[in-house]
Amino acid sequence: MKSAEKISATQLSFLLFSFIAPTVILILPSLMVNISKQDAWITIFPAVLIGAINIWVMIILSKRYPGQTIIQYSSQILGKWLGKCLGLYIVYYWINFDFIILNQHIQFINTVLLHKSPSIVVSLSLALLCGIAVYMGIESIARCNEFLALVMFVLLIPLLMLMLAEFDPERLRPVLSEGMLPILQGTIYPVAYLSQFIILGWLLPYLNQPKKAFKASFIGLFANAGLLAITVLLLIMIFGPLTEKLTFPLLSVIQYIGFQGSFERLEALAVAIWVMGCFVKVALTFFIICLSICQLFNIKNYRDLVMPITILSVLGSVSVFANYSTDLSYYLKYTYPSYAIFTQLIIPIFLLIIDSIKSLWKKSAL
Repeated sequence: MKSAEKISATQLSFLLFSFIAPTVILILPSLMVNISKQDAWITIFPAVLIGAINIWVMIILSKRYPGQTIIQYSSQILGKWLGKCLGLYIVYYWINFDFIILNQHIQFINTVLLHKSPSIVVSLSLALLCGIAVYMGIESIARCNEFLALVMFVLLIPLLMLMLAEFDPERLRPVLSEGMLPILQGTIYPVAYLSQFIILGWLLPYLNQPKKAFKASFIGLFANAGLLAITVLLLIMIFGPLTEKLTFPLLSVIQYIGFQGSFERLEALAVAIWVMGCFVKVALTFFIICLSICQLFNIKNYRDLVMPITILSVLGSVSVFANYSTDLSYYLKYTYPSYAIFTQLIIPIFLLIIDSIKSLWKKSAL
């Protein structure tokens, strides 16, 4: 698949940051603290190692099959029918992922900003913007995100600095009070989110300088991991064990700062960060779904699917859970981590192992 659309290495780093960061800093800390308590920040280190392995696997596969997405080279590695079955599963995974992200958007906006707005209106307003962006192409999404990522970063700096005025380092003690087991158990959450680098399987074919793929991807990994580490440390030092009981702990600390300090309604900054990040995340998810379906069923132009996928996403986002708060929380805590690790990490590793075995078999046969 040779495309006229191209993205730069810098744009790739920004896309990886925007795709992962907002969800990670708003939702992940409470899940980590729930298991690992005050040692939750330590769980990030093994998660970074797993994220690096995820990146390495995706880039190696991309180098072996240049210009192809994971949907395309899966059929070459596993054979036509097994590859198609895996492709259908991956499409199902991303459609479900899309529903969950838009559902999170609904819950966040209804909690923070528009308490009585109909869910379908909240979902539709974002989905339409994302659909337009996808129709314009991946290059347009990447260029738009260059600005949005910088704005998110600029908005995060004053929030993190204000949090420094309220922290108490004593809340980080005692370190390793219950040993390594809670830390290893808590690692599943950052691993599940930092393995979202599987999106490289759809982005690398558009990279205009493939030699910079490792550098750009690792910049995205360390930016997300660093931001998560800083956020979790500050939240623990401010709220302590209360962190695990908060749905959106970063939002809670922002509201606390706004109430105590010289500024008020600082949660508007959190809303801005979330909406910009969610826009990029949903737009990329739409793009992946449309492109994957086209490659599975030999449809010439993925843009023909943008409107149907947008409509499906809106309907799915408002019906995926009967009870937004309890069902979504349960899914994120108990279902998503194992589901994500299997799809985003285990499957690519499995593909690489099979491809390596096939290559060795061919060489030995010669």
